[in-house]
Amino acid sequence: MKRIEEVDFGYLVELEPHGADTFVGPAPRSRWGRLFGGQVVAQALRAAQSTVDPAHVVHSLHAYFIRGGTHDEPVRYEVDRIRNGRSFATRRVVARQSNGAILNLSASFQRPEEEVDIQSMAPPTDVPPIERSEDTGWDGLLLRRAAVKEFGRTVSWVRVDGSPSGDPEVDACSLAFVSDAVPTGAVRAAHPIQVPRSRTRETFVGASLDHIVYFHRPGHAHQWLLAEVRCHGLVGGRGVSVGNLFDPDGVHVLTIVQEVLLRRRRQEGGGADGLVGKET
Repeated sequence: MKRIEEVDFGYLVELEPHGADTFVGPAPRSRWGRLFGGQVVAQALRAAQSTVDPAHVVHSLHAYFIRGGTHDEPVRYEVDRIRNGRSFATRRVVARQSNGAILNLSASFQRPEEEVDIQSMAPPTDVPPIERSEDTGWDGLLLRRAAVKEFGRTVSWVRVDGSPSGDPEVDACSLAFVSDAVPTGAVRAAHPIQVPRSRTRETFVGASLDHIVYFHRPGHAHQWLLAEVRCHGLVGGRGVSVGNLFDPDGVHVLTIVQEVLLRRRRQEGGGADGLVGKET
């Protein structure tokens, strides 16, 4: 099975139809052995898009990570057409492998409307340039640079390697993909136990629990995006982070909300209830 660093984004979201409103996607392995949550979210969104009139554009998605996906088999995406309206359409997608459901996603699509466009969020200004930021990417598909880390707040640069597809639907999937690459760090930055990045996985068990993305304006992740994320609290091993992503022109493209599981390891080999794992 291919590793996620070895594939391009087009390969990742090229789903194969398998009957009515059912699609199958590839499952390249992440560096920590499971499927990357952003990969499953992006593929689930792509499956939903395949059943929606192209005149409707995704404006939000809500996802629950149920259990960790394996790279040993493809992922099956089953789409339920909840609603088709003149202005809005709603889809539910369940991602499955042989051990059961691994993700449940709801996505809402809107026909674009000529209304006011007001941006109230601005990108942070205390950010070193990309070339002076710490490389925390995967040496392949996901490029990431950590720029700022302070109590409960991180700022990073993130992008998908390669060129934009020219397809707005695929570009939206690229944004969904990178949206899962930035929220966890802010929760870690709020934790009273701070360790070097190299010791993170031996100190903590981390997993995404649920994930929300609001798509404000058209964009793609094949360019450097600036992500500012703040932790809004940490209790019972669960932390909530809220982030904003800006394109190179300072346009507010996405808002992300994620609840993260962050547990101290209490014994060797402790797990995270089989949820979608990630580097924290």
